[in-house]
Amino acid sequence: MAKIKLMSHLVAGYPTDELSLTAARALVDGGADILEIQLAFSDPSADGPAIQGACTTVLNRGYKSADGLSLIKKIHDEFPKIPIYLMSYGSLVFTPGVKNFCKRAADSGVSGMIIPDLPFDFDEGLTAACRENGMENIPVASPSMSEERLNKMANAGFKYIYAALRTGITGTDTTIDQGTIDFIKKVAQGGSLVYGGFGISKGEQSKALAPYVEGVVAGSVFVRTISANCGDKDALYKAVKEKALELTGQA
Repeated sequence: MAKIKLMSHLVAGYPTDELSLTAARALVDGGADILEIQLAFSDPSADGPAIQGACTTVLNRGYKSADGLSLIKKIHDEFPKIPIYLMSYGSLVFTPGVKNFCKRAADSGVSGMIIPDLPFDFDEGLTAACRENGMENIPVASPSMSEERLNKMANAGFKYIYAALRTGITGTDTTIDQGTIDFIKKVAQGGSLVYGGFGISKGEQSKALAPYVEGVVAGSVFVRTISANCGDKDALYKAVKEKALELTGQA
């Protein structure tokens, strides 16, 4: 079977900058094609307990967006060919000014933005600011969206759309069934390439999903793996790399 394209998730600075960098290296060495790097936020609406806990740990260190962007730059400099998508929430982008934030992100090596709580059609100028800085805005489609709204998003001309494969929060298992596949097809109907994720933690799920998406997204599973091994840098690297190999179908 061909290698599965994987977008993997990190919380910048979790549990430390050094271990974040170790995890990024392990993900790339394990076959991750895209790094989705989250800037910690105090009140995330879509994140499950693993990612919320990681964000709290980072914020308790006094970590700022500038620190996260600095780490992203370091990762980009080490892996210039691996796209980095920045994931966070609207207020972190809006407070310093959307244009200003997007320029800073692009200067740090970010090539795409995933901001789930900024609606695609009322995005405070995010899509335009991304375009100005050579980045893609990647909106999030949810199964709870009305048919009409989903059609509007699918036909709005986005290069990529992130399909959250079920409602609720990340981190609990998702079953890939006919309903999932039908939803992905609706998201893709306007020609956008679809990344599919939410609750993907095992190789079998990844294999079931891969034929229908541009890339499989896995987040909480990597944050949990990092949490379980954060006392030992070598163990963390090995565990994260092994999980990436499993999810890319190479294990």
